[in-house]
Amino acid sequence: MNSPYDVVIIGGGPIGAACARELALAGRRVAVLEQGGNRGQAWRAAAGMLAPQIESEPDDPGLELGLAGREFYPALAEALRETTGIDIGLWREGIAWVAADEAEAGDLRARVAWQRQQSHLSDWLDPEEVKARWPWLGPTAGALWAPREGALEPEQLVRALLADAVRAGAQVVDDEASGVDRRGDRVAGVVGRRNRYPAGDVVIAGGAWSGLVEGVPRPLAVAPVRGEIAALPWPDGAGPAIVYGHGCYLLARGNEAILGSTMEYAGYHPEVTAGGLNRILRNAAVLCPALEKAKPHRTWVGLRPVTPDGLPIIGAEPRIPGLWYATGHGRNGILLAGITGLIIRQLLAGEPPDEDMQPFSPDRFFRW
Repeated sequence: MNSPYDVVIIGGGPIGAACARELALAGRRVAVLEQGGNRGQAWRAAAGMLAPQIESEPDDPGLELGLAGREFYPALAEALRETTGIDIGLWREGIAWVAADEAEAGDLRARVAWQRQQSHLSDWLDPEEVKARWPWLGPTAGALWAPREGALEPEQLVRALLADAVRAGAQVVDDEASGVDRRGDRVAGVVGRRNRYPAGDVVIAGGAWSGLVEGVPRPLAVAPVRGEIAALPWPDGAGPAIVYGHGCYLLARGNEAILGSTMEYAGYHPEVTAGGLNRILRNAAVLCPALEKAKPHRTWVGLRPVTPDGLPIIGAEPRIPGLWYATGHGRNGILLAGITGLIIRQLLAGEPPDEDMQPFSPDRFFRW
């Protein structure tokens, strides 16, 4: 096959951008297909949380991958700053999950105990200590404190990943992929709305739109789930913080507080709704009473790519050599972007990843 590309990646969000960077740095000739515009993209509606200990249950098969993803970022942030000059805003000062009552406090204490047994840094804060640290919070029954958790700025991350990928030789093409091009039982590239892109390997990293890509051997089990977010003014002197509780989260950074978020199966409809926004503001006012009368100065929405079991799909399509999946990351696209890029590079090179990839196998939904 005479082609300028070795690999074509469908999707230029955080997952696709991380895959492009890793593959380009490994010497692959890479094209990233990303249609212009930003309506509904999940990463643009993300707060940038790096919170596997907060957001994962103890028996969650994705917890270890999430922890690896979180720990991947310090070195990646430094490398991107050196090569692109872009600061991705990595902040690792810890996240709290406050308990609304004694019942929730008991559950969170048990989670702290389990996490400490697994050698994860985790502490229990009594109500008095919670009040001392965050005097603007409403009444609590204590909090789980995960000191290694944090956040970053999603737009800066994607900008930096794509810039570094381009620096390493990748091309970003403004085109929408309509399907995978196949020759017999093997991948031959990607068919775009404007052009064809021959390549020996194709990576589907199209987020919530991954399931719309034609030419795959079976329906891809990824559905769009709407997530709404609001930003309110944050008072000077209150300081940065990330707190979960009362069915929402609050990320205070600079002069604004980002509040989220909803999870709604609403198809491909990336619109902020009155019901979703009211739910966020109502919960946030309980978490932080000082926000009760505050008005959002911006709201936005994204469509998260969610699978039936809530875990991403990462790996090879066994029926079509050369076809790879890196999608379905749900609300953890930012957390898992860097590590997913590394895993895809390793898989394409025939190297075994350090992580156990069986829970994320593309074949787990289809066993015929």
